[in-house]
Amino acid sequence: MELIVAVYDDWGIGKDGTQPVALTADRKFFRQTTRGAMVIVGRRTIEDFPDQKPLPGRVNVALSRNNQEIPGFTLCHSPEEAAALAKTAEKAFVIGGGSIYKQMLPFCDTAYVTKVHCTVASDTFFPNLDEDPDWHMEEILQSGEEDGIHYEMCLYKR
Repeated sequence: MELIVAVYDDWGIGKDGTQPVALTADRKFFRQTTRGAMVIVGRRTIEDFPDQKPLPGRVNVALSRNNQEIPGFTLCHSPEEAAALAKTAEKAFVIGGGSIYKQMLPFCDTAYVTKVHCTVASDTFFPNLDEDPDWHMEEILQSGEEDGIHYEMCLYKR
């Protein structure tokens, strides 16, 4: 299983359920990378989706302890259940939020990390893969600058 995330210099990923700085290049990279795949997401992150609707062109899976159905999403109640379901897909990505990344990281062997080179107030953080001996950056897939903010799309492997 794979994951995709955008992090700031301090590995923050968001505040109050949303991304304080979101780059158009990263959004495009996300769409291209996850198109046609299964995406695993938490209920609170779904609240940040446009109109709280499933992402088009993907199989949408919600990981939640809550039994409330979410239209357009297959509901899983545990990381193990989500990981088992992911094995039925050709490609599956964990796409957030913070608690879902932490629960699903042990099941992932590939991470697409967009490093957004700025530091903004965050209340949610992703584990720093640069400090984790189990992970290594294989390559920088793309880099650039948008609105004066430098970024790099990096591929990490376990």
